Amino acid sequence: MSGPSTYVPKSALGRWFESRLPIMGLIHSSFVSYPTPKNLNYFWTFGGILSLMLGVQIITGIVLVMHYTPHVDHAFASVEQIMRDVNWGWFLRYTHANGASMFFIAVYIHMLRGLYYGSYKAPREVLWILGVIIYLLMMATGFMGYVLPWGQMSFWGATVITNLFSAIPLIGESITTWLWGGYSVDNPTLNRFFSLHYLLPFMIAGVVILHVWALHVVGQNNPTGVEVKNVERDTLPFTPYATTKDGFAMSVFLIFFAWFIFYVPNFLGHPDNYVEANPLVTPAHIVPEWYYLPFYAILRAVPDKLGGVIAMFSAILVLVFLPWLDTSRVRSANYRPVYKMFFWAFVVACIGLGYLGAQPPEGIYVIASRLLAVYYFGFFLVVMPLLGLFETPKPLPASIADSVLGKGAHASQASAQG
Repeated sequence: MSGPSTYVPKSALGRWFESRLPIMGLIHSSFVSYPTPKNLNYFWTFGGILSLMLGVQIITGIVLVMHYTPHVDHAFASVEQIMRDVNWGWFLRYTHANGASMFFIAVYIHMLRGLYYGSYKAPREVLWILGVIIYLLMMATGFMGYVLPWGQMSFWGATVITNLFSAIPLIGESITTWLWGGYSVDNPTLNRFFSLHYLLPFMIAGVVILHVWALHVVGQNNPTGVEVKNVERDTLPFTPYATTKDGFAMSVFLIFFAWFIFYVPNFLGHPDNYVEANPLVTPAHIVPEWYYLPFYAILRAVPDKLGGVIAMFSAILVLVFLPWLDTSRVRSANYRPVYKMFFWAFVVACIGLGYLGAQPPEGIYVIASRLLAVYYFGFFLVVMPLLGLFETPKPLPASIADSVLGKGAHASQASAQG
């Protein structure tokens, strides 16, 4: 969609360099002249917000590593030292900790937008799968980062989650022992998690580059789900139109982010993590970070340990197969009234699972988790395949321009030109 670059440097030095390494031409074709559909709404700004948050996490993480000590005897104290003795250490720590939550808020909105508007459908299958890979890497990175402060919830969360791998037949015990670096969560575990937590964000950045590359090959989806038919009528240059909108959305999101940092920095954390890890004292209720809670609820909804592990990982991996599970030829839920109702029920189910994941695994909470988990999988495995066969969608606009300007816009423009 971006096509060959038309960028021509003005200076002789610029032309010499561009003929040998066309970086500026690549930037120009990808972020200046790149054609974007006219009808994109603010849900399309979360891709830029996610890129911003990835940068924030990498930069703050690199600085925090300069002061952090990855040893079980010193990790907790080193985090306290960062908070109290390092210049602006409290700001860096709160920015990084809350930045993880902001990252997941943005990615969940980004993913739900893709589900609502059918952004996973052909020809964007690879683009969607790369997005799922980014999400998996984010989950691994976030989990390992949560262990590093070595508080009570860090230690016991790592113990519970890593122990799940032992349920895998034949190789489970070996995987768990490798993750632990021994036969319990201890200093080798912390060192492994520290190394991987530092490495994975750069892997995420690499897959993000592939994600953007794939996006520029197949082009952006849009709220109508109609492909670009006429570049001049249906699109606008990325700069200044999309950059201005993205910049405004990023500013609003940063205000929201700053409110957490400066006013409620510990709101999304767990109070037990301000107590140093003690293997001899088990917390009353072990819970992961909020962004894992829906999958934690699915895990606990299954009475069998191996079955719970399979269900939890399947809840994520099923996303890879969405391009083939959805049989409808219409992308956008704006033109699929029945799918729209099931979609919003799915959103409610996900929020409900998040709430239930934070509750004790007993009584009505377990029953509700099972019901919502059934709907979660049913949405992908039953609703999507069958709905495309029976649903009658609304008529689609003839083009993106018609959806913006009205059905008679093209005819009026043609008559005016004539």
